[in-house]
Amino acid sequence: MTLSLRDLAQDVLKGNRRSVARLMTAIENEDPESRAAISQLYPHTGNAYIVGVTGPPGSGKSTLIGQLAKQYRKLRKNVGIIAVDPSSPFTGGALLGDRIRMQELSADEGVFVRSMATRGSLGGLARSTVDLVNVLDAFGCDIIFVETVGAGQSEVDVIKLADVVMLVMVPGLGDDIQAIKAGIMEIGDIIAVNKADRENAERTVLEIREAIELDTEQKEWIPPIVKTIATSNEGVEELVKKLEEHRVFHMKAGSARTRIKGEIQLLEALKARLSETVMVGLKGDRDYEIMIEKIASRQLNPYEAAATLVDKIVRRNQD
Repeated sequence: MTLSLRDLAQDVLKGNRRSVARLMTAIENEDPESRAAISQLYPHTGNAYIVGVTGPPGSGKSTLIGQLAKQYRKLRKNVGIIAVDPSSPFTGGALLGDRIRMQELSADEGVFVRSMATRGSLGGLARSTVDLVNVLDAFGCDIIFVETVGAGQSEVDVIKLADVVMLVMVPGLGDDIQAIKAGIMEIGDIIAVNKADRENAERTVLEIREAIELDTEQKEWIPPIVKTIATSNEGVEELVKKLEEHRVFHMKAGSARTRIKGEIQLLEALKARLSETVMVGLKGDRDYEIMIEKIASRQLNPYEAAATLVDKIVRRNQD
């Protein structure tokens, strides 16, 4: 018998790993019933500590997350990992590189690893990442790592769902200052300089510290810098210590950030829902086709066209 998504949601709350995987697949495939299932789980979320992990490609994020997961398992914590991979140009699915690197964790019942594809979404995350995090939260994970694609400076979207953002840097990126000075640097709550056995590791730490000190804004939390060598587990215990220190800080002063996260997620959901409503309203609309031709011939600019179409759809919905 095929279970409904509502039944799968109930099984998730009972700790059924297979139901977690099936529900996640339905969410990624944008099954219409998945929204009801997510709503069913939502009251049971808010307990997990969500760690966003971002940084440039090749910084060793996956290996470092794997070591952190092992450390948290020693502390008897249930761990969830969502690794957002670039989409395959052939199937649209995740390339699964991160899951392959974390496969040694798969035998541990206290760890749930999921790779997912961006499917064209920008910002280093996929559109359904928040929903998958909520599934793992309701499933009972104590800590959830969300690894972004690793595509560079565009990955600031991770702040929309994370309680703490860990920025993973690595020596030898060329012009280190250029690599760390843009927006991605501003969202890091904890900075790991991985592969710290490389040449110029100390220089990288110094440049990051200088970049942090250039930020004149008064902050209660100053991002600590931790040197790590993930392949040999060096610095990982110290990184866990800093993550736990931030968890305490977040619990004391997290109400404002939690509210901001809630507002951001609401606005994202509104944008998605409004976009769907508009696109449904445009199906078969002759004016839409005419406007495309006028925009292409420079008779009409896209902003005027969009305003006209939205007004038309709003009036139609009011009627």
